[in-house]
Amino acid sequence: MRLQGREGAMGRLRFTTAGESHGCCLVAIVEGLPAGVPVSSAAIDHDLARRQAGYGRGGRMKIETDKAKILSGVRHGRTLGSPVTLLVENKDWENWREVMAAEGDPSAGADKRITRPRPGHADLAAALKYGYDDLRDGLERASARETAARVAAGALAKSFLEELGIKVISHVVAIGGVEAPRVDGSAAEIAKCAEGSPVRCADPTASAAMCKRIDEAGAAGDTVGGLFEVLADGVPPGLGSHVSWDRRLDGRLAAALASIQAIKGVEFGDGFALAARPGSEAHDEITLGKKSIERPTNRAGGLEAGITNGCILVVRAAMKPIATLKKALHSVDLESKKAAEAAFERSDVCAVPAAAVVGEAMVALVLADAALEKFGGDSLAETLRNEQSYLDGLGWRRPCQR
Repeated sequence: MRLQGREGAMGRLRFTTAGESHGCCLVAIVEGLPAGVPVSSAAIDHDLARRQAGYGRGGRMKIETDKAKILSGVRHGRTLGSPVTLLVENKDWENWREVMAAEGDPSAGADKRITRPRPGHADLAAALKYGYDDLRDGLERASARETAARVAAGALAKSFLEELGIKVISHVVAIGGVEAPRVDGSAAEIAKCAEGSPVRCADPTASAAMCKRIDEAGAAGDTVGGLFEVLADGVPPGLGSHVSWDRRLDGRLAAALASIQAIKGVEFGDGFALAARPGSEAHDEITLGKKSIERPTNRAGGLEAGITNGCILVVRAAMKPIATLKKALHSVDLESKKAAEAAFERSDVCAVPAAAVVGEAMVALVLADAALEKFGGDSLAETLRNEQSYLDGLGWRRPCQR
């Protein structure tokens, strides 16, 4: 995936992932980070563990204990300015060596062959596009297992952003129709409460109700989706641009979040609710404080005209229920050409808490790209000098965070 930057050209930061769900490993390559960014394998592994946690996860999480190996681009805990390569091994590979072998006899995977596509998954669409006879050829890469590599890459971006004073967190706000009330407090306070919840919800009462809803869905052989919110605190004004469509930061963030498996909607600030309000109740008024410009509200979610405005960035994503159900939906067997039930493989009942961690990573990667686009720098020290010079130039006009 390439994060777009200057005037539609390739941005400062880009990353790509490789690997299949039951292949030997997943790989992420991150290019464009300046030299000198602190890198901790423990911090990367911490985020990988957060992605694996969450009430409603399936049996795969009992097999995998994700750890990242840093293969290039880092020396003595600091980036070198060259591409960083991260590798996450799939422990379940031992059970799939013959089925997923790069070379060998195709008949070795006959018992794992899939011809009955799951509604809502990539199975049928990928088969039609690429001409697959075995749906496994598409579903292995389409699997959300790929997001482990994104989270590893996102941990690098988060480390860079923290050096700039930007903190990215996430929390779950709804699961299976159970909605949490709006939580007051700083991003750090919300994160602390969310991390103590089995579904990463900052409200204890809603958290318990969400767990109950997941249990109900699991007992019925069903799955549930939900909503998560990502907050970025400390984002300076001026990231992104209004001058061309592909430089607008809200568009870049929406694309990044919508690229996560099962995400079907993205909104900023009060988002879709703004469509029902009069303009007088939809926009954030600008007031003059004692030392700076102030915004009493943050309905826009920290973005106006594709540019950050100095308020906390607030972005929300909607995840549909997982497509792999024990209570199988109607499908067609592409080999026999007869009606059939959709295929089932080991799966989760709910992965919204995990998706929130992936969303965190994707927002961090886009923000890191936008920050480098704005401030530049081949070294972290140079980027920090450039940022400080810009902020000093704003003077009293720099809005207070809200």
